[in-house]
Amino acid sequence: MRHLSDEEIIQRARAAVKIELEKKKILGIPAVVFDRKTQLIYYENQDGTRITAGQRLWKGQYSERIKEKT
Repeated sequence: MRHLSDEEIIQRARAAVKIELEKKKILGIPAVVFDRKTQLIYYENQDGTRITAGQRLWKGQYSERIKEKT
């Protein structure tokens, strides 16, 4: 059995996400999309319109948030 490199796993994961988004678009199901630039979560409809669903609550890693509390 051949082991996959990290790069191959990332490529396959990105391809799977792309296929799933295209599938939802064809079926007319809104896809949930995270915009890294604005830190907002959107429902993206088949026609390309976006409806804001929320925003990211925390920034940074979990271990960094725990240190801030203590």
